[in-house]
Amino acid sequence: MKFNIANPATGQQKTIDIDDERRFRIFYDKKMAQEVSGDSLGDEFKGYVFRITGGNDKQGFPMKQGVLVPHRVRLLLSEGHSCYRPRRTGERNRKSVRGCIVGPDIAVLSLVVVKQARESSRVLRTLSSPNVSAQSVRPRSAASSTSARKTTSGSTSFAAMSRARRTRRRSRTPKRELQAIFVTLGDIWLKIHILLILCFSRSPKIQRLVTPLRLQRRRHLRSLKRRTIERQKEQKSEYDALLAKRLAERKEKAAAIKASHKKATA
Repeated sequence: MKFNIANPATGQQKTIDIDDERRFRIFYDKKMAQEVSGDSLGDEFKGYVFRITGGNDKQGFPMKQGVLVPHRVRLLLSEGHSCYRPRRTGERNRKSVRGCIVGPDIAVLSLVVVKQARESSRVLRTLSSPNVSAQSVRPRSAASSTSARKTTSGSTSFAAMSRARRTRRRSRTPKRELQAIFVTLGDIWLKIHILLILCFSRSPKIQRLVTPLRLQRRRHLRSLKRRTIERQKEQKSEYDALLAKRLAERKEKAAAIKASHKKATA
């Protein structure tokens, strides 16, 4: 089983592969976010306390917090759930995830150092040293090592100088003259900026120019709208008249039928 051990204090990370199952059997049946002592992993891990933050099984499925089973399950996941990234808004999908309980099918287990040992081992020396960074672990070139020795010996590093100091050192210009040059250039740029602001005035963006053709088109559209409204009014009045006529005819027909029935009964 592989162990990814991370130290938040230094930002370092170390991957360790352990084949002996008796050494990491203590992690079995442990859940995510639980703290486990590292004494059983070996003598080099004595005094360390690790917290389980996740892992993957042998097929690559990640462990999901809150799934209290030691095997793989299929869950309907949506936006906001871990182990799932939706491609569209409101999308849901059923994904296979590994439960949060550690078992023998776990291939990689992620751990975080909670407590460090007083004497750091050779394996975790980079994790426990607080002053070690990722850049210091990398091999250095001859130039960088030389500059580092100069810095530690007390001489001023060239990279740590200010911009004006480096320029003065390259050009051998006195400090007062260099300041005067910088002040003059600053005044010139300020004047140019003021002139640009005065010359180029801002104006609102015109979406559509008001031309005689545009006014004519607007009058034409208004007249069309007015004609449509008048035509609709005329059609409505004709329809109302026709409806009233039909209702009157229907009433007359009903009255005639009623009168004929009365005569027949009489």
